[in-house]
Amino acid sequence: MTNADSALNLAQALISRESVTPDDAGCQPLIAERLAAAGFVIEHMRIGEVDNLWAVAGNDGPLLCLAGHTDVVPPGPIEDWRTPPFDPTVIDGYLYGRGAADMKSSVAAMVCAAERFRVAYPNHTGRLAFLLTSDEEGSARDGTRAVMQALGARGIHIDYCLVGEPSSKSQLADTVKNGRRGSLNAHIRVRGRQGHVAYPQHADNAVHRLLPLLNELATHGWDGGDEAFPPTSFQISSIRAGTGAENVIPGVAEACVNWRFSPLQTHASIKTYVEERCRAHAIDPATIMWRLSGEPFITRKGRIVDAAIQAINEKTGQLPVLSTAGGTSDGRFIAPTGTQVLELGPCNDTIHQANERVLVADIDQLSEIYEEIIRRTLISL
Repeated sequence: MTNADSALNLAQALISRESVTPDDAGCQPLIAERLAAAGFVIEHMRIGEVDNLWAVAGNDGPLLCLAGHTDVVPPGPIEDWRTPPFDPTVIDGYLYGRGAADMKSSVAAMVCAAERFRVAYPNHTGRLAFLLTSDEEGSARDGTRAVMQALGARGIHIDYCLVGEPSSKSQLADTVKNGRRGSLNAHIRVRGRQGHVAYPQHADNAVHRLLPLLNELATHGWDGGDEAFPPTSFQISSIRAGTGAENVIPGVAEACVNWRFSPLQTHASIKTYVEERCRAHAIDPATIMWRLSGEPFITRKGRIVDAAIQAINEKTGQLPVLSTAGGTSDGRFIAPTGTQVLELGPCNDTIHQANERVLVADIDQLSEIYEEIIRRTLISL
């Protein structure tokens, strides 16, 4: 493989495209051209303002999908960057640029791994696929979720899925995500009666009714977690009330809250408890607006788990830690179909930050790990 075909070169080409969600900015056509040359059947799936790519190589048998996203978060203030965020630059062995870690280096490493695998095993058993979206960092409505619905309608089932999210902590492949907590959001709105602070008998302070509820939810022991999941957590992300005048009792108070929950909870069990406590505090539970980002999922064991552990050990000499920590990923839309899902990517210490970066040496090593996972998953099925 020439330097022009290296994972670093492809990562730089992807980073140079300003694909702030949901704009793909030409990333997927570039990838599709490479995959088509490697024998993949390409399907571009434009849904709303979102570009999605579905590509498959192989005719039958179990399906291994390499999944990821081409969109990135906005770079923020340009003056905070040591180099322009969409001008990929190598400094002191690191590749800088928006998306370097999350997750254009992973996508590049996957593409190069798939190309090498197809050359080495042109008649491989099983099928190898890519599912890429430009909607992971945004609302996630018209990306992987919608593609999975479309594939399901066709009767296409993904048996194994490797998501390129940045999972590593201190060094490459020290951590593999084999699951994620669920995420449930709620907007709680309490209506009282506005009045003058000197005449509280003529008012109903909405904040005074909201705060006891929030305190109860914050101090409640939701569960203790299990061997794979930390305990369910509750966080208040914002509280709003008042008119801006210091002598006015607020008639409306609002709070945005979030639960990251283990499989010991469901979104229904959380809602039931919260609505019960609302009634206890004379708050109408019907005023709560709920939004479920995803249910918890986990792949505790299976062929792809074994393949990843063995591949990482072979390429790094280390054994990875299986973890469910962190936020959500598009794996939450794939796992419910019964797919074995793992997430493996570069170090995540600079994701969504100014001066996002990844070790150059990690990109090619990650590609080698991906190739070995593909081989161990598909060969000798």
